Amino acid sequence: MDLRINTVHFTADQKLIQFIQEKVKKLELIYDSIISSEIYLKIDKNDMSENKIAEVKLLLPGSELFAKKQCKSFEEAAYLAVQALKKQVERHKSKKA
Repeated sequence: MDLRINTVHFTADQKLIQFIQEKVKKLELIYDSIISSEIYLKIDKNDMSENKIAEVKLLLPGSELFAKKQCKSFEEAAYLAVQALKKQVERHKSKKA
């Protein structure tokens, strides 16, 4: 799977990038036909504490899955987005079978 992480207006540290890569790669264990994934990390410009946004897009043969979460940390947002995608991938896989 081709994995791209894009950060908007900041630079992510290596620890965060590795964390996200590990979480997204686990989706391949469920469905090995994932072509690529694109992750966008953004900081919302509001004063709330939950201003970290993670958007994850998966490209599958014949379809595209997407999840967006906003939390206090990028790790939490990425984790929740991957969990949402896990359900979508399982649903997609059961439709194909």
